[in-house]
Amino acid sequence: MSDEVVLFDEIQTAGGRRFGVATLNTPASLNALSVAMVRLLTPKLRAWAQDAGVAGVLLQAAGEKAFCAGGDLRQLYQTLLECGPERNPYAERFFAEEYELDYLIHTFPKPILCWGHGIVMGGGIGLMAGASHRVVTAQSRLAMPEISIGLYPDVGGSWFLRRMPGRVGLFLALTGVSLNAADAIFCGLADLLVPHDSKAQVLDEIAAGAWTGEAKADRAALSRILLRAGEGTELPPSKVREHFDTINALMAGDDLGDIAKRLRALQSDDPWLQTAAKTFAKGAPSSAALSFELWQRVHRMSLAEVFRLEYWASLGFCAHKDFAEGIRAVLIDKDRNPKWNPATLDDITPAFIEDHLKVRGEMAPELAGLV
Repeated sequence: MSDEVVLFDEIQTAGGRRFGVATLNTPASLNALSVAMVRLLTPKLRAWAQDAGVAGVLLQAAGEKAFCAGGDLRQLYQTLLECGPERNPYAERFFAEEYELDYLIHTFPKPILCWGHGIVMGGGIGLMAGASHRVVTAQSRLAMPEISIGLYPDVGGSWFLRRMPGRVGLFLALTGVSLNAADAIFCGLADLLVPHDSKAQVLDEIAAGAWTGEAKADRAALSRILLRAGEGTELPPSKVREHFDTINALMAGDDLGDIAKRLRALQSDDPWLQTAAKTFAKGAPSSAALSFELWQRVHRMSLAEVFRLEYWASLGFCAHKDFAEGIRAVLIDKDRNPKWNPATLDDITPAFIEDHLKVRGEMAPELAGLV
């Protein structure tokens, strides 16, 4: 296997056009998204978008465990320790380039098939969410677990969580709960379930296809291929669908304190709901407060506006202490015992929230021009 962090290939199709293939290739780290990966993916996707001979793109990953388990935060962690509240040039690049790639996928002019097999979390969902064709398998497990590392659901999460049914998106942000394939489809994070064993069939049909180069027709043709591959496959039971009314009741109203009280008081025989409530209770109060603030702010924002707001929010989290502490507790020391500051929601002030969202220097040029 090549040591390149992203592998690029092309499928030659019967009609003469090609399908680009990008493979995340760091299975030992569960294909965690690194700056090096982003800097390979963005120019290649731009080239494929401009190439009239390319009909579409497949985004996939090496290994059987994960499509992408999130962003690679270890190098960022070192800069958080070094820079503290001062300007952090690495963080500016890290978030600007990742969000530029996510936006490119959301607005890509040709079909993008994302094969979301295995673990898909955080930055992995950022890659998957904007694809035109998002496949999950029976082994897929999705989550936005940022509340446990002192961050918030970024990578456009403020935008797509707000567009989920009812108040499900807010629940996911506050609890980091795990989703299966049926949950992901119900929430709008995936389009259909295809058995992982059927992937070879999908690739064969892509190769046999007479792609036209007309995006609308090619999207429809790709959908037909995936529908055939998934035909007759039963969805697992969806916990989100089962508990939809409970979730909406828990998340009701416009006061985070009220929501927090209901989550802490939640009694349920369902381990999935119990885990959700426990994760919220152990999570960073700053993450909960900012996730809720963003939920309220982004309702009528465009995707580009949301990415620019998230850029400032992410730099704000880098300038405060909880993000570094969360990475330490989960990824570095792995003691799972973070010391959050502020320690409770009651300790969080409006000024604290605004300091996370304020402008810090210049807007990254990659994001300034998004429309």
